[in-house]
Amino acid sequence: MKEYTITVNGVAYDVTVDEKGNGGASAAPVAAPVAKAAAPAATPAPAQKASQAGNIPVTAPMPGKILSIKVKEGDSVHSGDVLLVLEAMKMENDIVAPKDGTVVSINTKVGDSVESAQVLIGLQG
Repeated sequence: MKEYTITVNGVAYDVTVDEKGNGGASAAPVAAPVAKAAAPAATPAPAQKASQAGNIPVTAPMPGKILSIKVKEGDSVHSGDVLLVLEAMKMENDIVAPKDGTVVSINTKVGDSVESAQVLIGLQG
């Protein structure tokens, strides 16, 4: 019999695998989650000024790393223009402007690791 700890969606579970006679194995999960140390509370990001954030936030669709930024503050962009390139899961993803507007804030830099839904660029439409 072998015991493993498996984490699913941030919850750890103890799993016992009982080996049977002819090489087959069956898993018998134990329903009780394993107690973990409490995660440190996330520190809130500093509030951005409304004038700098713009009325069109461009957010990261997934966690990743910023490879390049194609615009600068004050640039006019059109819907579909590439604003920056985000690497996620070894793939380069173009992050595009959702609407026409002007870049009023760039909230990241090349090399930064970003989280899903993090505001990367603020546009004013």
